[in-house]
Amino acid sequence: MLSLIVFVPLVFALVMLFVPKTQEKLLYLLAGIGTLIPFVLALVLASQWAAAPVSTEPYAAGMRFVTHVPWIESIGVHYTLGVDGFGFSMLLLSTLLFPLAVLASYKYINTRVKDYLILLLILATGTNGVFVTLDFILFYVFWEIVLLPMYFLIGIWGGERREYAAIKFFLYTLVGSTVMLVGAIYLYVRTGVGTFNLLQMAAETSRLPLDALTVFAFFALLVGFAIKVPMFPFHTWLPDAHVEAPTPISMLLAGILLKLGSYAMVRISHPLLPQVATRYADLVFVFGVVGILYPALAAMAQKDFKKQVAYSSVNHMGFFIMALAAASKLAPTDPDLAQVALQGGYFVTIAHGLISPLFFFAVGMFYERTHTRDLTKLGGMFLTVPVISFATAFIAFANLGLPGLAGFIGEFVSLTGSYPAFGLWVLVAGVGMVITAAWHLLTMRNVLLGEAKKEYAGLPDINWKEKIIFAPVAVLIVLFGVYPRPVFDLLAASVQTLTQVMGLGGM
Repeated sequence: MLSLIVFVPLVFALVMLFVPKTQEKLLYLLAGIGTLIPFVLALVLASQWAAAPVSTEPYAAGMRFVTHVPWIESIGVHYTLGVDGFGFSMLLLSTLLFPLAVLASYKYINTRVKDYLILLLILATGTNGVFVTLDFILFYVFWEIVLLPMYFLIGIWGGERREYAAIKFFLYTLVGSTVMLVGAIYLYVRTGVGTFNLLQMAAETSRLPLDALTVFAFFALLVGFAIKVPMFPFHTWLPDAHVEAPTPISMLLAGILLKLGSYAMVRISHPLLPQVATRYADLVFVFGVVGILYPALAAMAQKDFKKQVAYSSVNHMGFFIMALAAASKLAPTDPDLAQVALQGGYFVTIAHGLISPLFFFAVGMFYERTHTRDLTKLGGMFLTVPVISFATAFIAFANLGLPGLAGFIGEFVSLTGSYPAFGLWVLVAGVGMVITAAWHLLTMRNVLLGEAKKEYAGLPDINWKEKIIFAPVAVLIVLFGVYPRPVFDLLAASVQTLTQVMGLGGM
């Protein structure tokens, strides 16, 4: 089933190669089916989750729905797929967002539609593959598969500065990938473990002495993943990429592409070298809280609506970094509090994966009608397009962390779990939250309130396509804000396992 979820989009991409480029409706239909099937399969697996056996094999311990096939046995590379709570939550998010992105692209992307949709399906294969693989080399293959289609999706269908944004994204990610690969190969050679299986490598690398080379390997992995998150100060590619990317690609970039980095941290860097993660937790915490405060200030200074939302993504992912650092520090002495921090941090990534795509979609709805993202040129939209304005207000309140919506839960639990590790320094994150709330309120005042502008009179309000995209994700934002237990239950076993590993690393 996991193999189908990964490769069905690729199969449909190959089929679409033989469809004439003039048959745009057929191409969109095939792309929609090719991304919808993985979502249906993921829902089937979700219905079987509780009853699914948990593997006890060393190459997939604690994982469900495992596939294990030899691949390059001479160096210990295997086609090993499996998911735990960390991976499966991201897989559900990914398979949900890709069909919505295809629908958002319909009648929005009108040039080279065939090429665009094929690249989108290849991107789905890469992202889904990252979340299910348990072998580092296979992980690296899927990680690099993501890079190329995203480069072209921004560089061809983006805005005026699309080439600059695409090259900047490509260079940042390529450098990060190369550094990450060097770190992993060093651990493979040093331990002599003879396999690139992530779980079997972790059993050996977690016992390595804390020396200069293990520290180098940890930060090589961490930097590679931090660029993708993106973590301050590696975030500068993201605002440019978002501003130039078409709206459906911004939805995917914020909703799922950034999660590749956060997922890789809990799957690879911290389980492989928990002794280093614990030793340098304070340093990682600093980058986390600065990554909360600085982007909030940067967002407040922006005049471009889309760039403002882009900075908010960096801001929110800072909570994950902060909570992960707290869990690393607390695990050896207080594993229960470490689990609270880790659950809160990972919940932030899931909530952000639902909220941020809708925020970019809301910006896109305004841009399609007004042809501007300049906050000084918008205003009075509640009187012009009331339904779109209400939807934008809803998603803005979710993004600023309003209680009762999903954004609040993760941030609150992250702060609760991080305070015992870092004390009053966590208040820096609180200041970032206040600034974030302030710019959201200012933006809503500038865009939604005031007198209706004459030049925007008669603009059409929300249409059926936009309602279909917005409604299901909005329901999940409310559901998880009121009743987050299903997410916490899904994460519980994985959080406990990682906390135990990090606890051993601090002894």
